[in-house]
Amino acid sequence: MEIERLTIPDVIIIKIIKHEDDRGFFSETYNQKALSEVGVNINFNQDNHAFSFFKGTVRGLHFQIPPFQQDKLVRVVAGAIFDVAVDLRVGSPTYGQHVSAVIDTYKWNQILVPAGFAHGLCTLEPNTEVIYKVNNHYSPDHDRGIIWDDTSIGIRWPVSKEEAILSTKDLNLPKFSDLPSYFKYIE
Repeated sequence: MEIERLTIPDVIIIKIIKHEDDRGFFSETYNQKALSEVGVNINFNQDNHAFSFFKGTVRGLHFQIPPFQQDKLVRVVAGAIFDVAVDLRVGSPTYGQHVSAVIDTYKWNQILVPAGFAHGLCTLEPNTEVIYKVNNHYSPDHDRGIIWDDTSIGIRWPVSKEEAILSTKDLNLPKFSDLPSYFKYIE
């Protein structure tokens, strides 16, 4: 397992080992002990699976507020995504900033998005499947988001506003500047 810290070091890319031969491959996609050895101590309790028919499907930017905040471990089992994490932790040196990475089946990588971050993605290929672990159950009363194309965040999405495919819910999310202070940065 290889770990890469992004410019916001709390968001990490995890490259897992893939053993391939002429039959196919085998890969251990999650190992709590191995993650703990590199400083990731999260007990995940739910897996989610999202399928998108079309390239350019945008999901997010989503998060849950306390006490149902979620850490997410995201991987792609078919296709590719442009993945984004936005720091929502008031007092953080990177508050309001974002990081992004391509997560796909070719690199066989994953991204860890900690609680206190909004998370979003855009599919880069049709028929993309994303599986992600979370450490807290879904709570509709604690579900929040930010509009995907908020110019104050400055995400350079790989799709134009006209090409993006979004849910009605995601099209009506508030701007970053309209959010209350849900998360506090703790060193």
